[in-house]
Amino acid sequence: MPEIRHGTLSWTVPAGTNLLDALNRAGLQVPYSCRAGSCHACLVRCEKGEPQDARPEALNSGQRLQGWRLACQCSVTEDLSVAPYDPAQDGVSAQVAGLDWLGEVLRVRLLPERPWRYRAGEHVLLWNGHGVARPYSLASIPGEDPWLEFHIDCRAPGAFCDAARALDVGDHLRLGQQHAGALHYDPEWQARPLLLLAAGTGLAPLWGLLREALRQGHSGTIRLLHFCRGDAYLRAPLERLVDRHHNLNVEWVDSQLARSRVRSIRITSRQEIALICGGAEFVEDSAKRMFLAGLPRGQVLSDTFVVRQPGT
Repeated sequence: MPEIRHGTLSWTVPAGTNLLDALNRAGLQVPYSCRAGSCHACLVRCEKGEPQDARPEALNSGQRLQGWRLACQCSVTEDLSVAPYDPAQDGVSAQVAGLDWLGEVLRVRLLPERPWRYRAGEHVLLWNGHGVARPYSLASIPGEDPWLEFHIDCRAPGAFCDAARALDVGDHLRLGQQHAGALHYDPEWQARPLLLLAAGTGLAPLWGLLREALRQGHSGTIRLLHFCRGDAYLRAPLERLVDRHHNLNVEWVDSQLARSRVRSIRITSRQEIALICGGAEFVEDSAKRMFLAGLPRGQVLSDTFVVRQPGT
């Protein structure tokens, strides 16, 4: 049976064992959220040996050359020596500069200890002091916002959001790996119509991308549909943007009517770009509607929120 080593600890596992399961059964407490290779919470560095990787494309070439692998996507087929991601050593400290409750959404603004280069719409793995890690989309835009902004949905209990409720300005979190998903703004789209579809805090990356597009002088029409429950967070700043930009239209839709409203969406042009963010069902329904409406797949870009495992 293959042997796994971490520091002075070593143990054997049956060939084909999932690496994340093997590490956690040994008591290493490697965090995870999605088990689908999306959240990047379960990063481990393979210092010797190579696991069988079901999703090598989930990490960029630089990360892979450094030995990083997503434990949830790896099977143990030979002897391995591994080192789980250590936020104290591999991460960057960031001070809490602002905390605002927008209904049940906590807006967290962080100032990293060193410059943090990113593009609007990217994800960052946030670690709290209890060793809990969760991926969140950036709602800020580089070069304009002096902080990194994240929107944390605190409606349901969870290990990370429960701890986030107790944060104070001046506390510290750690920034882990950042990850560029599908969502981005391309300056070449400047004259093309944009359709932004957000469910809940799926608005976070689209809020950043919307402001990035407007900052770059986007001249095409922009339609934003925010599917939400009750009071829509960020409604006031969105209304101010609508007042200042004649090409921007924002619609708020009760989330209980999401499916019917999505099915009624019509594209304005075959050149339209659709950017979608939310839960898996919402993203799947919205993307399918865009394809049926006539948009090519390359013009429908989406990121799906990671759903926490029960009790995490």
